[in-house]
Amino acid sequence: LSFVFAANSAVAQAKIGYISSQDLITLMPEYKKADSSLQQLRAALIQNAQDKETKLNADIEKFNKDSATMNEAIKAVKRQDLQKAYQELAGEEERIQQQLQQRQQELLTPIQKKANEAVQATAKENGFTHVFEKEILIVAPSGEDILPLVAKRLNIKLPNTTGAVQ
Repeated sequence: LSFVFAANSAVAQAKIGYISSQDLITLMPEYKKADSSLQQLRAALIQNAQDKETKLNADIEKFNKDSATMNEAIKAVKRQDLQKAYQELAGEEERIQQQLQQRQQELLTPIQKKANEAVQATAKENGFTHVFEKEILIVAPSGEDILPLVAKRLNIKLPNTTGAVQ
């Protein structure tokens, strides 16, 4: 009986909170800088791919125009060069995605770490024994959204439901 009482007492002392880590991270100024940097990188990579495509198209057009005056050996070499350039261009989209994912990971890892540390410190400071990820919960005991507390710790202004900044 004393074991059951102790278990019930421990449950009664639990303080449960939840937070949307994604919402927190997107509110952080560091995230806005990282997102801007990623958008710039994406634009530069796309422009580079478009420049390669334009050059390839110009080279193909030049080859088609000049091929009548070339001997077969030169035509074969030019065709191989054009085929190689085409194959490189075909893999460009995948390379762009890989570069963007790698850069995103480099930029977001320290932001995620800072957010997690702030959640941990806020939970400890405010006596939360459990903090859950808001989006993962389907059914949960009542708890408190700690996003405002963590945002305050990080000096982040939260937009309110009317669109004004708190």
